[in-house]
Amino acid sequence: MAIIKVANRAIDLDAAEIPNLDASKITTGNFDASRIGSGTFADARISSSSVSQHAQSFDDNKLVNDISTLALRQASNENKAAYNTNSMYVDVFQDDTGIGTETNTDRNASEYVSTQTSSFSSPSTTTDDIVVLDSFGHSNGETNIVDLSTGGVGQTTIQVDGNMAYSSNQSLTGASVSIRTTGGSSDAVYNASASTPSSTAFQNLPSQTNYTIETWVYPLNTVSYDANSDSVMDIGQTLQFEYDGSEDLKVYNAYSGGHGNLGQLTKNQWHHIAYVKQGSTARLYKNGTQVDNGTARTSNFSDNYFRYGYHRSSGSRNFEGYLDLLRISNRAIYPDGTSFTPTNVWSYGSEVVNATGSFESNAITAPSSTNKMGAIITYQDQAGTNTLNTDIILKLSADGGSNYTTATMTAMPDFASGIKMAKVNDLSVTAGTSLKYKIEFANQASGSKEARIRGVSLQY
Repeated sequence: MAIIKVANRAIDLDAAEIPNLDASKITTGNFDASRIGSGTFADARISSSSVSQHAQSFDDNKLVNDISTLALRQASNENKAAYNTNSMYVDVFQDDTGIGTETNTDRNASEYVSTQTSSFSSPSTTTDDIVVLDSFGHSNGETNIVDLSTGGVGQTTIQVDGNMAYSSNQSLTGASVSIRTTGGSSDAVYNASASTPSSTAFQNLPSQTNYTIETWVYPLNTVSYDANSDSVMDIGQTLQFEYDGSEDLKVYNAYSGGHGNLGQLTKNQWHHIAYVKQGSTARLYKNGTQVDNGTARTSNFSDNYFRYGYHRSSGSRNFEGYLDLLRISNRAIYPDGTSFTPTNVWSYGSEVVNATGSFESNAITAPSSTNKMGAIITYQDQAGTNTLNTDIILKLSADGGSNYTTATMTAMPDFASGIKMAKVNDLSVTAGTSLKYKIEFANQASGSKEARIRGVSLQY
């Protein structure tokens, strides 16, 4: 039978008259939109490959990594504590709040975590030290403040009056308390007798070629120190560390015929202050930087007492706040006006770089269950070169640390000069909502291989 071809466009067939049409019969060309009626194709009539073959895939990892990097930079610039959003957690180790378990590691005050740890013990002193006061090893409320220096001029007997005591409200070292004075009229720490030490060591300080007076001070934002010209300390009734009417901490009689000025101390923050006589020059340092200097005083002080946290004649002018690490010594500990990093510990044993160690975060609660996580870390080769995934190992968990998956990190461009960066994306983990990271160190050795973790941005 001959095939009859119908070319008349007027023929209009409805859907019922073409019940089944093989998709292969639909060849090239365009549908005339005006000839297609209402309705949609049934899902069963279109295969997923028919759609996906024309869809372009989108990988959001580059975008996520850029946002994580920006978050680390913003947290570093603003010195922020650990925080999280609905899809990201950031910690640059401004404090310890984001860190959970630590094994042979420690967060340093310079805002990094490493296997360098300190073994703490009572400080050793030198024969140049006249008096050393330190809160290490004491407990909250104790009042047994003692001079730790036993060589040289001998141990100074300390008098403690009123509410002056060790306090756990503030700690300078992270391993101790501090000395607390409430500013009460009877609060006082001073040497109990002008004959101790017997050599009139305090009164005769100006006749020494070199000497240093240093301490740490924590003023409170609830106190107006200018109201009564509060006294932090004085030596020999003459060298007076007292606030003035502008809340500048002055050092009266610091120089021959003049006074020194340490300037204002930010409240609710620890500050290191030091007075150094080096030959004929006297220098004032605040937080490791010389802020004032002049010709050193050479005439002796009025008496042989030192007073710490209280005023020699007016109880209303006693300092209210926290103090720690007072040292008076017959040597120029900080010479030549050179800047330095004040230490918040003195000879408390030794610093040890442990060969291995680890730390993990506190649990972070995700808004919904996840089985994939990512992270960016910033780190520093303090010594040697640390190999990712060998010397620095990252593990991620979504079930509160019950199961960790080891990541394979890849290097990224440097975060900053000397600060490297590495990433992992879409790491499969045991599903859950309690997220943690764990960083392990290996092959660490003092001076040859030391890694410092500077920041972590967790992605979920």
